[in-house]
Amino acid sequence: TTTTTAGLRRAVERARAISMRTHARAVAAVKVTTTTTTRASHARANRCRRSTIDARARRARTTTTTTTTRASAQDATEDAPDVENCVIIGSGPAGYTAAIYAGRANLRPLMFEGFQAGGVPGGQLMTTTEVENFPGFPEGVTGPDLMDKMRKQAERWGAVMHTEDVVTVDFTSRPFTVSSSDRTVKANSVIVATGATAKRLGIPAEATLWSRGISACAICDGASPIFKGEEVAVVGGGDTATEEAVYLTKYAKHVHLLVRGSTMRASKAMQDRVLQHKAITVHYNTECVDGSPNSKGNLGALKLRDTNNGDERQLKVKGLFYGIGHTPNSKIFGNQIELDEAGYVVVREGTRTSIEGVFSAGDLHDQEFRQAITAAGSGCMAAISVERYLTEKNLLVEHHQTKQRKSVEREESVSEEERAIQGEDEDSFDINVTKHYGQYALRKLYHESDRVVMVMYSAPTCGPCRRLKPMLDKVIAEYGDKVHYVEIDIAADPEIAEAAGVTGTPMTQIFYQKERIEVLSGVKMKSEYRRVIDGALGASATKEVTMPAAQAGEKKESPVETSR
Repeated sequence: TTTTTAGLRRAVERARAISMRTHARAVAAVKVTTTTTTRASHARANRCRRSTIDARARRARTTTTTTTTRASAQDATEDAPDVENCVIIGSGPAGYTAAIYAGRANLRPLMFEGFQAGGVPGGQLMTTTEVENFPGFPEGVTGPDLMDKMRKQAERWGAVMHTEDVVTVDFTSRPFTVSSSDRTVKANSVIVATGATAKRLGIPAEATLWSRGISACAICDGASPIFKGEEVAVVGGGDTATEEAVYLTKYAKHVHLLVRGSTMRASKAMQDRVLQHKAITVHYNTECVDGSPNSKGNLGALKLRDTNNGDERQLKVKGLFYGIGHTPNSKIFGNQIELDEAGYVVVREGTRTSIEGVFSAGDLHDQEFRQAITAAGSGCMAAISVERYLTEKNLLVEHHQTKQRKSVEREESVSEEERAIQGEDEDSFDINVTKHYGQYALRKLYHESDRVVMVMYSAPTCGPCRRLKPMLDKVIAEYGDKVHYVEIDIAADPEIAEAAGVTGTPMTQIFYQKERIEVLSGVKMKSEYRRVIDGALGASATKEVTMPAAQAGEKKESPVETSR
């Protein structure tokens, strides 16, 4: 019995122990479950909070995007302000840099890029070959490429571009008034950056042989067929002349550099390059006094004079290029801004002119250094001065940055690749398409088109051509199916260019019903191209069209027929 009782007691104790262990395990399990549940609850709560935050962020982003879109739409469609913060007259490194800094200051500057008065939009660098001393380009950069980059950067920061010449300004009353051929604007401040224009030599034959062998732009005209494999001459002894001489060796057989003095004024690097080049001969103490035509009416020879003894001699060349300095484009400002005896704007305290609120930038006032980098620096100074001036006078109206803007002209312009696709051969040519490229398209359009045919001759290195192309795109778009356009690269199609009498680029020839209506050399205002097209469309097929004075007496030959 005792044994049985003891056994029962041990059994009960074991059962109790098992029960207690089971209870402990159960409690632990509950704790684990509770902890897991708590952690899960926290996780769910965190997820909820994150979802709420994300939702709020999405709503905020949506609101911001909507606001930005609305702001951009409003910015794109709103009328111009009654008074602009700042108007920039001119472009180039000075004008574009001023536009970049003014744009980043939320001034939304309005720029008149210029046309005939100061050369093509982009300034003198649009007619410059290699720029090797502009910081940031260790391998060098062409002038047109550099100006394209600056222009795009100015547009990115909200600068409003108008490719127009300013014809009048009024600085006598405030706000100032600036007028182009297309619009008149008011402005609380103005930056004048009209730069300088290449000088002409003024020889007797200059008028009749201009664009017939005589030129002030090697990069524009050097690739013309009339100079290929021929001897040409460059007048001048500075950087411009030496750069043109080196550039022309790519096309000409030999280049004669005519230097009036006994030494060159160019940088040592450019002097070394010229003197070491086998295809360049330097003629010191030599001046060009006249030119004479060949049997085709183009330049055939130059009359040279020795500046020491006055002896004269003939030099047979097919081209004469000027690199003899520049004249400031300040005529438009008349007596309103103080100028020096040479016509340069007089500045004080940085870039301030004689009129409060009007600032100068670039070669318009700099007749000493005249470098791209110094022009850009003065553009920066002018823009900062404008911002301070407007702030001090409590005139600044801030235009906050919204969506980055793109160039309307660039978007509307057809890319080079797209142009190259159209009309290069029989398979790709489609006469229903407006824009074409190459000699095959020109031949087809000349014989088969019932529209006005606009032919634009360009060269790969031609800076002005880059400005003309988007302008012509806009003009052509206005006429729909009434105009055909074809671009000819004179380097790719030299036979066509030679037959057409192309002596420089850009050159635009306009035909209607196999009749050459007019030839426009260089970059003209859009209204000039409209005038010719409207005249052709309004004239009957039998109506005689008067040729411009520059073409008087010429035979109206087709480049298509002649090149066959």
